[in-house]
Amino acid sequence: MEAIIMLVLMFAIFYFLLIRPQQKRQKQVKEMHSNLQKGDRIVTIGGIHGTIDALDENKIIVAVENDHKLTFDRNSVRDVVNED
Repeated sequence: MEAIIMLVLMFAIFYFLLIRPQQKRQKQVKEMHSNLQKGDRIVTIGGIHGTIDALDENKIIVAVENDHKLTFDRNSVRDVVNED
């Protein structure tokens, strides 16, 4: 009986310390990707800073320095850094 209680307790600890925080983070990232708008200043996973020039369902076009434009998957956005 003690072994079953220990297994359940270990699973609960793993769930609340590892699984649940990861699920919350994934939900926040998905929400950020769906709320991207033209003009947002972003940082990509690769560290490129730029401004969203255009976007569609799966891709974004990022304007970087000297009017160069790069195309990325929407999922490659790491962070939105709009200064409010």
